[in-house]
Amino acid sequence: MLLTYRLKTYGLEKQAKMIKTDDFSSVFNFRKRISTQYLAMHFQPNLHQRPRLGLVVGKKTAKLAVDRNYMRRILREFFRLKQHEICHVDLIIRVQKKFTKSDFTQIKQEFDMLISKLNQRVLNLHVGVSEGLSKQANSAIKSPLIVSSESQQ
Repeated sequence: MLLTYRLKTYGLEKQAKMIKTDDFSSVFNFRKRISTQYLAMHFQPNLHQRPRLGLVVGKKTAKLAVDRNYMRRILREFFRLKQHEICHVDLIIRVQKKFTKSDFTQIKQEFDMLISKLNQRVLNLHVGVSEGLSKQANSAIKSPLIVSSESQQ
């Protein structure tokens, strides 16, 4: 008998990229953000079975396209390596301050810290929503019983 195991692939698939303007707009309108000195991370839980990434590096941040492309490439690589540890969210990373090769370790530390904070916040959002739903369900279950007991009196 031949057993096959599916290993985690670390390639960045096309479905993991956010490209459409509507996707970006919905994440920005959700208004959840975590930021550090160099990076700001906007996020919104999604219904896809994977996290999706969008990158924003403005001309105000870095005038030269070479610098903007370097920043995008580094952030895309960090995401690619961590994508299996990230909750299912639409994630937009916006560069707030220009960074270069000399800042690589600090950017890596900030990215890791942001991902851990992101996972905690998304878990808290899900817990808060499920608690809210369970309270509504409990009140919906209790209210017919209260009404029926009052009608009997």
